[in-house]
Amino acid sequence: MPAPTHADPDQHRARLSRRSLYALIGGGVLLVAAIVVGLSVLHPLPPRTLTLACGPEGSAYQVFGKRYQALLAKQGIRLRLVSTQGGVENLALLAKPGSGVDLGFVEGGLAAETDEPDLVSLGTIGYAPIWFFSRHIATDRGLFALKGRRVSVGPQGSESRAVVAELLKRNALDLTAFKELPMEPEASADALLAGRIDAMVLVNSMASPVVRRLLKAPGVDVASFSRADAYAAIFPSLTKRVLPAGVADLERDRPDHDVTLLATKVSLVARGDLHPALQYLVLEMISQVHARSGVFQKAGEFPAAESLEVPLSGEARHFYKSGRPFLQRYLPFWLAALVEQLVLLLIPVLGLTYPVIKGLISLYGWGVQRRIFSIYGELHWLESQLDRLGKREPVPPAWRERMLHLEARARRLRVSAKYIPMVYSLKDTLATVGERMDGHGRVGKRS
Repeated sequence: MPAPTHADPDQHRARLSRRSLYALIGGGVLLVAAIVVGLSVLHPLPPRTLTLACGPEGSAYQVFGKRYQALLAKQGIRLRLVSTQGGVENLALLAKPGSGVDLGFVEGGLAAETDEPDLVSLGTIGYAPIWFFSRHIATDRGLFALKGRRVSVGPQGSESRAVVAELLKRNALDLTAFKELPMEPEASADALLAGRIDAMVLVNSMASPVVRRLLKAPGVDVASFSRADAYAAIFPSLTKRVLPAGVADLERDRPDHDVTLLATKVSLVARGDLHPALQYLVLEMISQVHARSGVFQKAGEFPAAESLEVPLSGEARHFYKSGRPFLQRYLPFWLAALVEQLVLLLIPVLGLTYPVIKGLISLYGWGVQRRIFSIYGELHWLESQLDRLGKREPVPPAWRERMLHLEARARRLRVSAKYIPMVYSLKDTLATVGERMDGHGRVGKRS
């Protein structure tokens, strides 16, 4: 069997170990980078701009939108308000890809029941009564007296027009029975007060400036729905509400009697891909704006976990049950969003770190043992040659040189505490074999 070469193989093995270590570390870094990039794409930080489809000028939704703007601005979110014809158009914009609209007010009864994930509800925020303003028409039966008269029923895309069309249909009438005018709320109110139209129908909250203006206007009456219970039974989205006498103006007693109204609930609807952190922020915001008591609602009645036709989002269900997430309760919005992002990043990174570290430790241990065992292997060869050598035969100089070389390699070993016993055991073995060589006579001085 040929003797091992005198070239030190430890340097070659060390280079191989370093290459393996660098490859493992490089692979880990690339995997972490891929996780970071993937999270940035799949779960980015919330955008800083939102778009809300409100409704026409003069509607309560414009008022709510401006309140939302002020609250979101404190959190570093810019809210862009888009004027629309009403809930029908809002719903269409929300459902239209690329419209840029993130949120919108939608009245109950306007959407078909659906499990479509593209739209989610953040809950109901209040009542939107059906206001039937006219001159000297006491109840909804006055619809029949308005045949052929000038009536503003709202423009195309408005909830007012959609609701009126459905109510007329139940009364065996349609919009062609009137000289219907597609006018917006403020223009309709001006025309009614000026006598240019005979009546107008508006579906909106009591907070609407137009509604408050007409309730106080002399000569303009709001019709009472005498068959409100029947309408509510026919239309599940409608409920009966009572407007108390004098609530609009106590001094002038406006209205001068209790008025029975029909009302639908209004939902704040969002696109399904709206960032979860923003959904929680908006939910907290509407809780501040809509939780107070009003003419038609008790304090704390809204916002409510009601889905109507559009299903509640998972974030909304969690919010109404448990409130905001832990981090958003105690940290500013953007800091909470950043920490949540870091947590999402750390979960896979920590999951990756353990096997990587374990792999590095195993690789290190494999390298150390490989270097030690390689010395043992050559030492075993030397010892086997000594066994074959006669007791009086001198030890070949090449063997002694090899022994000196092995001892030098052992002295150069640098290992962690775990492997120190193995190194000392190796040195003891080297010393034992060296003493055997000395028994055959020393050719040169060992060091």
